[in-house]
Amino acid sequence: MAKLLTTIAALRDYLNTYRSSPHDLLKQSGIALVPTMGALHIGHLSLIDRARIENTCVVLSIFVNPLQFGENEDLEKYPRTLDSDLQICQNAGVDVVFAPHALEMGVTNRSITQVIPPSEMISGLCARSRSGHFQGVATIVTKLFNIVQPSRAYFGNKDGQQLAVIRRLVQDLNLPVEIIGCPTVREPSGLAYSSRNQYLSKKDCQIAAHIYQSLQQAQQLFHKFNNLSLPSAKADCTPEKIIATAADYLANRPEINLEYIELVEANTLQACTEITAKAELMLAIAARIGNTRLIDNILLSHNITPRKPIIAIDGPAGAGKSTVTKQVANKLGLLSLDTGAMYRSITLAAMREDVDLNDYEKVKVIAARSKIQLIPRIEAERPIQILLNGEDVTSEIRLPDVTANVSTIAAQPAVRDILVKQQQQIGQAGGVVMEGRDIGTHVFPDAEIKIFLTASASERAKRRQADLIAQGQVAPDLDVLERDIQERDRKDSTRDHAPLIQAEDATLVNTDGLTIEEVVAAIVDLYEAKVQNP
Repeated sequence: MAKLLTTIAALRDYLNTYRSSPHDLLKQSGIALVPTMGALHIGHLSLIDRARIENTCVVLSIFVNPLQFGENEDLEKYPRTLDSDLQICQNAGVDVVFAPHALEMGVTNRSITQVIPPSEMISGLCARSRSGHFQGVATIVTKLFNIVQPSRAYFGNKDGQQLAVIRRLVQDLNLPVEIIGCPTVREPSGLAYSSRNQYLSKKDCQIAAHIYQSLQQAQQLFHKFNNLSLPSAKADCTPEKIIATAADYLANRPEINLEYIELVEANTLQACTEITAKAELMLAIAARIGNTRLIDNILLSHNITPRKPIIAIDGPAGAGKSTVTKQVANKLGLLSLDTGAMYRSITLAAMREDVDLNDYEKVKVIAARSKIQLIPRIEAERPIQILLNGEDVTSEIRLPDVTANVSTIAAQPAVRDILVKQQQQIGQAGGVVMEGRDIGTHVFPDAEIKIFLTASASERAKRRQADLIAQGQVAPDLDVLERDIQERDRKDSTRDHAPLIQAEDATLVNTDGLTIEEVVAAIVDLYEAKVQNP
């Protein structure tokens, strides 16, 4: 259970006791610090997950730091959601939540000793309009490092300037803590998760997604010229043209009030004057939509190996996605990931505990503590092995009663958030063929290849009956199976959260009358045409 502590003395006492006790030697020991200002969201959860993997104790701090807010900024308006934050920490496996008041941290006014980062790092980007912000951040982070004395501290890459400043702070002051930068977590639209997103309307969120899309446009130009030794590449891949690409994209969107677009060295934050083969750059943006200020960035480097392609195969139940996914992955030498098996596993876990499957809170707790492992077989034709909390449930999750209930579980937003996060972590390096209901629309909207695999309900009923007979199970009549499939289609396509729909840029493949081999060949041909020979 996450322990709430509000005083420095209580936290130090807890950590001293922890340090003096034996730890699980099978895990990498260490104390992790995840500094936050609360209003936790899925981006924070990614930091917590990384911290849990690499440490035996996770301390998450919640402190709305008055030193980093200017006179006209939203200190009083900043969301304070301690109760819900504590619940999130409880479910995520945080050991200690440190939530001190300003008086406890000694920052009731600015007349205190402060840490001032190098002036060249806090004169551009966000610092230009937020005087004193980064010395306020540096001061509180330094105090937290001294209080917690962590082995590692975890920060999101979204605030690239803050991350660079903190890394320099640790280096210059010889602080014994490793700074871990974690990838920005995004909504399906590409909008970076932020506590300030709650100020945006639904329409505003759609508009805000264009900020990241402008960065992607610039990234495409950057990677278009991998050989910078060519004169044409040097002429076309300049800092000015990289910046102009993003700015021109946003110029047609007057709702986005641009504050800055800058291309800087990622570590020093100095303006980039020339793009070289070894450059590690950050293209950063700040903009306002209404009164809400948003920031985002993207790293640009020719030394970063682009992730391998992703193939997203969506479609209704019984369309043959699992079989096709495995064979396509085998043909192309990619990893096959059956996301449907993950939802079936949670369904089975909830059924075993005999809980009401419509009790969202209880199901969420079960999903959060369930460990699902997908293990590829050496023999490509055999189904992937599914372990639920260490137990092989490969066959059990395919039983009719699990099949009948999986849509109820899959429709629950909390379950989907938990499993989508796992799926994104598995697939973040690319090189996977992933099948499900919303892979191309929700899990990996930037997948290189998107397929929507479908078949008529009558065709899927025949396939389902044949599968059950082959497994030695009692198969219902075709009309019963067809009605069940139609009902599941209805549930999947009308649910509020991530409904089954075809992505706009997906290729529709109707498998009626086609053999598995023909479907696989069509997808492989599409892959080769789009990825290998673009």
